[in-house]
Amino acid sequence: MSSNLQPSQLPHHDGSELYLSSLAPEIGERVRFRFRAPKNFPIDTAILRAYLDGEPRFFPMKRREEGNEQWWSAEIEVINKKTSYRFLMISGEKYLWLNGSGIHDNDVTSAEDFQLLATREFPRWIRSSVFYQIFPDRFATSGQYRDLMPPQFVARDWNSLPHGRDKTTGIEYFGGDLEGVNQHLDHIHSLGANGIYFTPFFPARSTHRYDASSFDEVDPLLGGNKAMTRLQKAASRRGIRLMGDLTTNHCGAGHPWIQRALKNKNSRERAFFYWDRSVKHGYEGWWGLASLPKLNYNSKKLQELIFSGKKSIVKKWLRKPFSMSGWRIDVGNMTGRYRDDDIHDLVVKGVRDALDEVNPDAWLVAENADHFPNDLDGFGWHGTMNYNGFMRPIWGWLKNQPEVDGGFFGVPISIPSFSGPQMVEAMRGFSAGIPWRCFVSSMLLLDSHDTARFRNVVGDDGARHIAGMGLLLTYPGVPSIFAGDEFGLKGAWGEDARRTIDWSGNGWDEGFLAEVKKIIAIRRRHQAFAEGGLRWVQVSDDAVSYLRESKRERILVVVTRSNQRLTLPLFDDVAATLYGNQPVRGVMNTTGPSVGIYKLR
Repeated sequence: MSSNLQPSQLPHHDGSELYLSSLAPEIGERVRFRFRAPKNFPIDTAILRAYLDGEPRFFPMKRREEGNEQWWSAEIEVINKKTSYRFLMISGEKYLWLNGSGIHDNDVTSAEDFQLLATREFPRWIRSSVFYQIFPDRFATSGQYRDLMPPQFVARDWNSLPHGRDKTTGIEYFGGDLEGVNQHLDHIHSLGANGIYFTPFFPARSTHRYDASSFDEVDPLLGGNKAMTRLQKAASRRGIRLMGDLTTNHCGAGHPWIQRALKNKNSRERAFFYWDRSVKHGYEGWWGLASLPKLNYNSKKLQELIFSGKKSIVKKWLRKPFSMSGWRIDVGNMTGRYRDDDIHDLVVKGVRDALDEVNPDAWLVAENADHFPNDLDGFGWHGTMNYNGFMRPIWGWLKNQPEVDGGFFGVPISIPSFSGPQMVEAMRGFSAGIPWRCFVSSMLLLDSHDTARFRNVVGDDGARHIAGMGLLLTYPGVPSIFAGDEFGLKGAWGEDARRTIDWSGNGWDEGFLAEVKKIIAIRRRHQAFAEGGLRWVQVSDDAVSYLRESKRERILVVVTRSNQRLTLPLFDDVAATLYGNQPVRGVMNTTGPSVGIYKLR
């Protein structure tokens, strides 16, 4: 629907507590569904359309006025584990549909219907969490384990830059370890983060460690299992949870499984892989790489070892003494898929079942770089790393003379320029076809170990970086900050971004760090960011604003990328300025990129 109206002038619904009487109902429970619209928006009749047992049913809605708004509601019995629904609004001979992608004056399919799950609630603790991503070899070193360095690794001085893109890529050894992390937990705690996401910590032939030689122990170069249990206890005392990274798609060429399979064609491990005589090394690897043999889940034994068995890898690390609080799954969208063989859903469900059996409060988030919506149906991954619906749109909106090498995160072009409406449209497109629970359980990030640093995207503009941090820390989802971003660390591409941390503080943007801490504290302190919905208020080329509303509080977020004079009726409702410029008589002026966070009456 093309319209000159701003989002605040249109009907709205999302999956948060203001609009549904139960967010995780039992089968047979009656749930009230609501949407809101401005009081002067023309609606004669409204109807809830819900799929029940695979067939659409229509339920008339009742109207109620609250202040300057009209609220429409209907109550129905939930009879399926997933209920897809949307709203029909009739005015005279015209009608509008309201679904996950917004308002439509044409007929629509059910592909972007809202979705309510009648399943166990997803982990609640992630909603008030801020994660900190650590690439173990580059974060901090105690120096205790350098003597264990394998001869194929290339030693680097701690404060030197990664070479990258030469024969040493992947085997540069800086010597980061878990004791080094332990020594700097106070930094993470003072930042306000309460979760650490580690890229893989298993032994491997590379220092990236995505080519695991074992899934059963912590790499001795990092201090081994004892170092991990010491870190877990120290982190727990500070209220910080730990999360691992698992490559369900592949293992490393040094793993005993592939070594046995190569030596003995009759071994049970032979069935763990895909074999192809036309390939030089004889087996399928991730992206054809011999170093990353792809796993074949047609093997029941492999399923048992990875997720279904009592002592499976997924379960082992969630139990004591390691007590991991969840898994990030590497290339989750590729797991279980190879040519005409697609048992992806079986693997996803198996991993989820293993998680629920051992620790139903653990978080399961998958890398899904190009966003497979069917991966997020509510019954597998809790969420994904939100590259498509968050990072990439923001890169295009806030970029400023970017110092980035390697294209637009997988696309061989320079970073495109997006207007505010284009950024918001991409963000809404991500959330439109998935359950609200999966949306708010996805990981938010401005960058990661696989991308250029955001500081490079914005051309070392600290104000633009703060605007990005404002989005990261106020938008629905679970924010994740790549170690070093909090003080402006640079990096032009993935390997360049995996720089070590100079713990002397040399080169740190201390002023920026102080502002990041303030916004993290706001995120952690206010319930609206944990439980609230998302309602866009006003969107223009250079400024966007949205509301995070829960039953307890309303918070307005305004982000700009240039000088702005903004007039919003909601400025008259400001009870407290939590961050940024104070509106004066309903007007806010900004100088350049900015973020403002306001608690409303």
